[in-house]
Parts: sequence; structure tokens; C-alpha cells
Amino acid sequence: MSTQESPEVETSAPKLAADLNAARGHRAEIDGLRAIAVLAVVFYHFGVPGFGGGFIGVDIFFVISGFLIGGILWREQQETGKLALGRFYIRRIKRLAPAYFVMAFTVLIVGALILMPNDFRETAKGVIAATVYLSNVLFFRQSGYFDGAAEDKVMLHTWSLSVEEQFYIFLPLLFLLFARNKTVMLWALGAVFGFSLISSLITTPLSHPAAFFLFPFRAWELLAGVGLAILNIERPDLWRRHQALSWIGLGLVLTSIVLVAPGAGFPGWQVIVPVLGTVLLIGNGQDDNWVNRGLSMRIPVLIGLISYSLYLWHWPVFTFTKYLQGQYRGPGEVALWIAISLVLAVLSWRLVEQPVRQAKALPTWGLLFTTALASVSLLGLSFMVFKADGMPKRFGPQAQVHIAATGDFLQDFSDCYVPDEGPFEDIEVCPIGPKSEAPNLIIWGDSHVRAYYEGLKQAAREADRSALVIWRAGCAPAFDLEKRESAATPAQDAACTTANAQIRKSLREMPHLQDVILVGRWAYYASGHGSGSDAHNTIRLKSDVYGNMTQDALLGTALAATVADIGDLDRTVYILRQPPEIQNYSAPKVARELVHGRLSEQLARRIGQITVTDAKTRERGAAAALARSGATILDSWRWFCDPFLCDAVQGGVGQYFDNNHVTNAAARRMRSVFYPVMARSSQ
Repeated sequence: MSTQESPEVETSAPKLAADLNAARGHRAEIDGLRAIAVLAVVFYHFGVPGFGGGFIGVDIFFVISGFLIGGILWREQQETGKLALGRFYIRRIKRLAPAYFVMAFTVLIVGALILMPNDFRETAKGVIAATVYLSNVLFFRQSGYFDGAAEDKVMLHTWSLSVEEQFYIFLPLLFLLFARNKTVMLWALGAVFGFSLISSLITTPLSHPAAFFLFPFRAWELLAGVGLAILNIERPDLWRRHQALSWIGLGLVLTSIVLVAPGAGFPGWQVIVPVLGTVLLIGNGQDDNWVNRGLSMRIPVLIGLISYSLYLWHWPVFTFTKYLQGQYRGPGEVALWIAISLVLAVLSWRLVEQPVRQAKALPTWGLLFTTALASVSLLGLSFMVFKADGMPKRFGPQAQVHIAATGDFLQDFSDCYVPDEGPFEDIEVCPIGPKSEAPNLIIWGDSHVRAYYEGLKQAAREADRSALVIWRAGCAPAFDLEKRESAATPAQDAACTTANAQIRKSLREMPHLQDVILVGRWAYYASGHGSGSDAHNTIRLKSDVYGNMTQDALLGTALAATVADIGDLDRTVYILRQPPEIQNYSAPKVARELVHGRLSEQLARRIGQITVTDAKTRERGAAAALARSGATILDSWRWFCDPFLCDAVQGGVGQYFDNNHVTNAAARRMRSVFYPVMARSSQ
């Protein structure tokens, strides 16, 4: 998000827009470009049709920021021979900090009223990360920007602020490092630009979250603006103004807003289009043509002036309202919340941004002291919320079971590591049980292994059995299978096949290995899709070894071959029967709807139940595949079902986090299902 850096405009708010073109050095068309960028982002987030690529507004802001900040620093260094970094960062604080602090404190206050404990804790974590300029790193380590869970991350939008703030540290340091030689500095800027762009193109298919969130893969966009600023200063004669350039730039930007696709392919090559369009618009911005006159009109300029505050406020408005009511009731309500976002942005700009930016008498020490005090207060308050696990006692007893289940999925993976040599080189393994012995049990599977981890650790301690736990989300523990999953990137799909092939080889190189337990969401792999609340997730299995067959038959064939392959090594193979899927249950969703009165206690209980008949229908293909495998089946159902009904709540304790992953409480409760394996002699 842009800082809206521009030369100071000496005028009052009511006549500000009218005097913009007369203000010395002001580029009104850049404010108009900001308006396009921020409205594209806002309309995309609120789901306005025709703005499917509106998230590229952030990329427009990156180029604008690079152009303005790069121009300021380059001109100052070339004219004075030095950089006044203190003054530079004071300007950054005056422009960014006040509105951010007001928004962040408001988020915590509103969050305390409506957010579930887990969501409140994560929001507090987001506030901490944003305040120390690391929210992009935090969200990189979590799930992606385009997934459904993004709507619950109230501070997600601050990722772009952190990227820009990291840029404000990086660029002055680069200028200082090469200050003595202009030519070397230009080569250095070009080298960093090229490295960042190429790295982004390479990394996007391999690790989309890294390419999307992390500064090294976004730096080239900001540096495109820096390069344009330097070109305008050093060789203005090289840019041949022509109205066609503005029209082409506008066309590229608008086409991107409409057509660029969200998902794992972005940023990649797609982001080059809006960046190039923005460079053309800014570079040709002082040409007298219809595009620039349109961008310099009163309404676009005013929206551009409030763009920083609008960006700050629109996302909390969106996330909180969606959190409270689930879905909007049509275009009218969408328009209402967008309008409210605009009102909040105007108030923030007029009452917070402008007074601080125009406060000539505000002493530097006063600004720094106030900023430090606000930062410490915000960090302290957020840390208290985080340490208190989101303050679960804020809500009544009717939702406490589901609230507890919502937060009961965190495990201690401090013992896990990725070996840099040996059979499991580059594969994360988690040792459990006594560490004095070589592991003679492998527990291998998908994210369900992660869900059972606390129970597995306790069972291994009680049985004094040394084991290794290996898991990869969405990856069936079977040999010679390939997958294509809607929730994964092609690189993640390929990594599943590669890892399974390596595990196959590794099992042959473990002389002490005695038993193997396979764990997975078998119904997902057999049917090819999720169920109930995650029915939109799909997975397709194929195999060049086993040929064409139905997916459940392919799973059964692959499991039978896997069991036979491991059995040939004189090892015993066990398969855990997946607990019944309670198709429409989600602990976070049920807890939220109970608290906000959209769900009765009786209906919540029914949502958390499924008949044994319906559960077996979902399991039919998986049951046949497991039966065909020839492995010993460990049956988990008795911990969740009576003869007629399976229930997500047992003994007043939530057993499921979502419709297929169990909680830590359930994993510990059902740990005895592993006893027949754990208790086997290691001799």
C-alpha cells in the first residue's frame, strides 16, 4: 500500500482538490492512479463483479511507492551528496503511523466483542507482526491470501504495508552502500531488480505463498518505480511523451483488474502486466492527454488522497461484517459496507492523517515518544490477548465446548527436524518415545497424522516404543501414486510423489524397523472429493504403474501393493481406519454462530452428529480399499460412535476441529487404538 508521498501541499482540506494542479510539484494524476488501485482492491475484496483481478491494486501501489520514494532519495543524494535518513524516517512515521495505530487499536476493541478466542488470538498475533513490520512473514508462514480462511484474518491486509516498510529500510541502505559511484549504484539496482524478478517467476510455481508475501520476490515491483524515477531525473529526454503510452498503460492496468486470475499462479508472469501498465502511466503522466486529465479530476484525486486510510479500514470492515453474518444479503448491502469504509477513510484522513502531517510545530522528540508509546501499548495489549489464548471466558457456557475444540489443535513440534543426511534426508521427521533407542516403528500419513500427534506421543511414552512420525498434508501414504489436488500447487503435488518414493527407499535402509502404521483421510482419496463443508476440495489420483481404474479401486490397488512391498521386508503394516466424517461440522463455525445467536444449542448438537449409516456411506469406497490392502486395520470408530450415531462431542468435550480432523483431546482419548502396535516387542 502506498504511503502517498508527495511534496507538501499548503492548503486546507475543503479546497485541497481544487488547488492540487496549482500546487508546486504535485502529480495529481498519480492520485488518480491511486484511486484506481485502491478501488480495485476494495471491490475485489467485497466481491464486486468485474474485479476478479482487483488485488493487483497492491502492485500498482508498489510501483507508485518505488517511484516517489526512489525519486526523493536519489534527488537528495545527488544534490547534497548524502541522505538525511532521520528526516526521511520521520516523514514515514508521520504519514503511516497515526492512521495505522487508530485502526489497530480499533481492531482489538471490536475483536474483543465479536471474535472467537482462537481468531482473537490470531488477530493479536497479526497486530504484533504488523507493528514490527513483519506481517508478510507471518502470513507467509500461515495459509495463502486467496484461500477461504483469509476472510477471518483481520490483519491480513497489512502484509503489503510490511513489504513497503521493509523497502524503506532496504533502499536507503542500498543507496548508502553505493553512494560514492553513481554507475555502480545503477548496476546494483538493476542487478537486484533482475534477481528479484527472476526469483519471483521461478518461486511462484514452487512456493506461491513465498512469492506472494515475501519482500525479495516483490522488490522488483518497487524497484521498477525507482528505476523510472531515476530515469526521469537523470535522462528526462529519453522518455518520448505520447498519448498512446498512457492509453496502453491504462489498458494494461484495467485488463489486469478484470482478467488476472487469483490463486497459485500469481504473482508469476501475470504481475508483469499491471506493473508495466503502471510504469507507462506514471512515466507519461505529465503528457497532456485525456487519460491524465481524467486521472487528475476532482473525484479520482480525492479518492487517491484517502487511499491509504481506505486501504487500512476497508478490510476490517469486510472481515468483521462477514464474521458476524456469514454472507451479504445482496448488492445493496455490499454497497452499504463499501460506503461505510469510505466514510471511515475520510474521517481517518481528515482527523488523523492530515493533522499529523500538517503539524509544523510538532517536535521530533514528541512524535517519536508518542509513536514509541503507541507501539509499546499496542504490542503489550496484543501480547496479553495472545498469552490469554484469546480470552475464552468472554462468552457464555453454551459455546464453550466448541470454542475449546476450536483452539485444541496446536501441537508441540519442537522435536521435529529435517535430516541433512541419511535415509530421510530433506524429509521432516518427528521422533516420539524413548530417544535412547533407534526407532523401530514408522507412522506415516497425511494431515491426520498431525491431528493424532499428541495421542501418538503419549502412547509411545506409555509403551516405551521409539518411533518416527512422518506426515505431508493431502498426500496419501502409498507408493506409485500421483495426485492433482485443488488445494495444492503443482509443485506440492509433485513433492508428494517424490517424498513417497524416497520413503519407500528409506524403509529398506532401516534395519531396526519392525512395524509401519499408515494413516490418512481415506474417504477423500477414494471418492476424489471432500464432504459437506469441504465438498469443494477435490483430488485426482493416477498411476502409470497400475493403469486406469476407478479412484477407489486405484487406492485399494496402491495400498495392497504398498503393504506387500513393505511386508516383503519382513515388516508388519497396520492401517488406521479413518474416524467417521461428520460432514457439516466445523468447531470454529459452530462456536461463532452460537455466540452470535445464529444457531440454537439444539441445532448445533445436530450439526455435530451423523448417523452410522450415513457415515458408512461416505466411507464405502475407502472401506473397500482398506479391506483390499491386506493390512491389519486399527478401528477408530468406537471412540466416536454408538451403534446408531456418531457425535463430535463426547463426554462434554469436543472431538473434532472440522469435519474430518480430530482435536488433541480426541487424539489422547483414542490413543489406545495404537496400543496393539506400540506394545509389540522391539526385539
